[in-house]
Amino acid sequence: MKLAVKKLDANRWELKFEVPRERVSEKFDKVYEELGKVVKVKGFRQGKVPRHILESQHNRLAREEVMKELIPEVYQEGLEKEKIRPIDLPEILDVNINEGKVTFTAKLDVKPEVKISDYKKIKVTRKSSTVTTEELNKTLEFFKKGQGEGKEVTIDDAFAHGLGFPSLEEFTRSLTRQLEIDKDRHNRMDVENQVAEHLLKKAQLTTPASMVKKQLAHRLEDIRRRLASQGLSPEENRKKEEEILPQLEGSVEKDIRIYLILDKIAEQESIPVKENENLAVKVMEFLLKEAEWEEAK
Repeated sequence: MKLAVKKLDANRWELKFEVPRERVSEKFDKVYEELGKVVKVKGFRQGKVPRHILESQHNRLAREEVMKELIPEVYQEGLEKEKIRPIDLPEILDVNINEGKVTFTAKLDVKPEVKISDYKKIKVTRKSSTVTTEELNKTLEFFKKGQGEGKEVTIDDAFAHGLGFPSLEEFTRSLTRQLEIDKDRHNRMDVENQVAEHLLKKAQLTTPASMVKKQLAHRLEDIRRRLASQGLSPEENRKKEEEILPQLEGSVEKDIRIYLILDKIAEQESIPVKENENLAVKVMEFLLKEAEWEEAK
């Protein structure tokens, strides 16, 4: 097998393959052998059809099967030989068979080189999850408006009964617990964002355009489904999508950069990630254990 490798840009490579006629011939022999076992040709017993008859009647099918088997095999061998790590399926182009040789081109995006070293002892601060009286009262005001539908409602035991609680004290206690859970979740996200922002400042990498394009398409599809469920006109949907798009592109690129950085840290620290585990979660746990925690002001 001949292989010519060309780097198109920081993350995109082009691989040109030429498979020798001997290997192609062997693959055709195997394919015709398998076809001979299953095809039926009038005048011949199944499994006894001569090769030249098979070639005359099933050449196109045989060629398709040869390409379907040969191209993935050769492509994988090329990746292993050149130690290339693709991030997605390749684009296969210019597939030809000429004088018994098979040639084709594969264009693919590779995992970018990520340089990151300063990721231990990241300084993080976690805010308090304690619910203040002001926060509690603000939420109670929201309940008053929702229950009263614009009218003034007294916050008392009767109000609590209407919400399914035996007393105002019990309702307030339950509401406080729920607010603490919400604050706790937001504070955890805030800590992870502090780590992420640090990594983004310290890392050096080129974001693969194909990853951004693919992920952006998925996010846009989700947004379109949500907008469609709101019963807006096509024009209103299009306008909202145009408003969201610039911010969405930035968000997608940021998420991809973070993932690639975490993936690199997992590699450098030999963090084991099983098939059903989330790489980002495991690496973030590692970084938070290594972080320098500071008191919230």
